[in-house]
Amino acid sequence: MTAISPILSNDQRAVLALWYEVNASLSAYDKLVTAFGSAQQAWIAKSGAWQQLGIHHSHLKRHEQSQQTLESIDNIEQALSTGKYQLLFAEQSEFPTQLLQIFDPPPLLFCRGNIERLQQAQIAIVGSRKPTAHAQKITFDMAQYLAQVGYVITSGLAMGVDKRAHLGALAQADSEFQGRTIGVMGTGIDVCYPNHHDQLFTQIIEQGGCLISELLPHTQPHKHTFPRRNRLVAGLSLATIDTEAALKSGSLITARLTSEQGKQVFAIPSHIDNSNAEGCHHLIREGATLIYHPEQVLADVHLQLTPHPINTQSSTYKVDNAQQSAATLTTSNIDTPINIQPQSVAVHLPISSHLTAVYEQLDWHGQDLDALLVATGLAPPELIGQLMELELLGVIGVQGGRYLRL
Repeated sequence: MTAISPILSNDQRAVLALWYEVNASLSAYDKLVTAFGSAQQAWIAKSGAWQQLGIHHSHLKRHEQSQQTLESIDNIEQALSTGKYQLLFAEQSEFPTQLLQIFDPPPLLFCRGNIERLQQAQIAIVGSRKPTAHAQKITFDMAQYLAQVGYVITSGLAMGVDKRAHLGALAQADSEFQGRTIGVMGTGIDVCYPNHHDQLFTQIIEQGGCLISELLPHTQPHKHTFPRRNRLVAGLSLATIDTEAALKSGSLITARLTSEQGKQVFAIPSHIDNSNAEGCHHLIREGATLIYHPEQVLADVHLQLTPHPINTQSSTYKVDNAQQSAATLTTSNIDTPINIQPQSVAVHLPISSHLTAVYEQLDWHGQDLDALLVATGLAPPELIGQLMELELLGVIGVQGGRYLRL
């Protein structure tokens, strides 16, 4: 993994200082850099010159308090020197080139984990924070399948579909494909949100994935920070898959931004009476591509990659074996509905080996006790005992007498 020097150059300190003083406002930052020619010149300019540009009074106040700015930079540089996180600037080769092509690129990114993931071909998977059990399974399997052929799965670390997408990408038995996921944060790089996702954050980093944020450290979640996150999810990715979303789902923002960036949006259909999928049905009516198997995504994305490589300025944007996999698809295996079968994920769950067989028989639809007795061949007392253990571990639940994964 490429190491980033924790010692900032004068130009980098100026970018960071300006980003701090405008409180990570993209419009204010761009206005100042455009007016003065560089972050360095904008930073040393007087507050009166800022005021003439119509810069917000709160930014003017921070600009006048230069000592606080310098202390903030020192604190960030100290965190960099101890490896708490990394910092990439737009002019660095490690910075994801695809983000430089969006309408409002960030001048910097705070990162944790394997930053090489940022240069690899990515597909975004987004959707509802409260997905149905069926959508959870489809999301997990879709992410796992795409990660196994070489794509990185990018999402927003939210509850529901986002979490299942990250976990699906992480559930690889082959170490070559582990950690193929990027989590884009709507908070500062050092803020875990939702609070109970600390284990997910740790798993992403330890397995070779990456977490990123354009926001300053300590930034707390706010309704305005998540649309910003969504534009980065869309900007990093070759395409976006919406697996299940209501009409007011934030994932529709990601889909819209994906479309505005000239990329393809995929949506998975559901029952017409599933209100939780109305957003996906709306996307399909508006022109999103209906899919029911990830190979359909591979085929369409491959068509984009061949004539129009996403990175025309650098050879570091890697597709690994994903292009080759897409190129070998045939009409027969794209048009035939296939049940996506994930590999065993027991190694990533806190369950004992004697519970693995029962756990692997479960899905996200739910199965009753009679079906599980037939499938496992266990005696009723033994099966019930193992199901109770799994339930106490928090990896399965019971709904209407049917046992299902959580």
